[in-house]
Amino acid sequence: MVGDNSARTFFCNSGAEANEAALKLSRLTGRRKLVATEGAFHGRTMGALSLTGQPAKREAFTPLLKDVKFVAFGDIAAMRKAITKKTAMFIVEPMQGENGVVVPPVGYLKAVRERTLETGTMMVIDAVQTGMGRTGTWFGYESEGITPDVITLAKGIGGGLPLGAMIALGKYASLFTAGSHGTTFGGNPVACAAANATIKFLKSKEILKQNLEKGNHLKRELSQIPGVRLVRGEGLLLGVVLESPVSKSVAGQLLADGFIVNAATESVIRLAPPLIITTPQLDEFIAAFRKVMTSHV
Repeated sequence: MVGDNSARTFFCNSGAEANEAALKLSRLTGRRKLVATEGAFHGRTMGALSLTGQPAKREAFTPLLKDVKFVAFGDIAAMRKAITKKTAMFIVEPMQGENGVVVPPVGYLKAVRERTLETGTMMVIDAVQTGMGRTGTWFGYESEGITPDVITLAKGIGGGLPLGAMIALGKYASLFTAGSHGTTFGGNPVACAAANATIKFLKSKEILKQNLEKGNHLKRELSQIPGVRLVRGEGLLLGVVLESPVSKSVAGQLLADGFIVNAATESVIRLAPPLIITTPQLDEFIAAFRKVMTSHV
């Protein structure tokens, strides 16, 4: 999946734990300053929450970690200014799922990679939501032609069982030694067997290619529905941006019709269907969405 023989993986139970491991790994660089993005979501444990750029999720649990600076997602100039030779880690999602499937401009991740290499900063890709083929590639960053220093995974990797992973590459792969970090149940044989089966299935059935095709079908059809301003995202991680702040009402009516969607913001519906969903099933959803939207235009 990674295509790098230097890769070493720490297995855990969730995305938050994977990001905690990446945070802990960054401390071993000898640096302390951290940079993350506004609107980001990296988990609800204290370290991961410290990197989450959503004040509403943070306020009740302050004080959090110090030395965390937030910059606007997709703003190359702000990113370059924030990342210095004192920065231990820059963590970023290829697309901000929890924030409404926000997609950065083309070239943003490449610019991040260039700046982190210039300053010797550890670049972490949080692929918890974009990973395991959901966006049409294994992790969601490949279209930028980069390789990060660390990748964090969870959700789909376990095929429904609790499994998370922090994959470290290059010089960062050897920073953890015996006793540096640990977990009781992370990487248990059952969850890892499920992950192996999941990866084999995704490869043998060419699911990544199908995800792109199905995502394009969804975007094309949903974008034509009155009341929909645009559909953003890739593959089967999409954000349907509505013209009015009615996402909760729309999500509620879709649930009554048997479709589970997420009102990510007041005007954005997040779609993340199963990777095995069929085109006829997608068409059923599209018809239901069109019907629901007639009462919201």
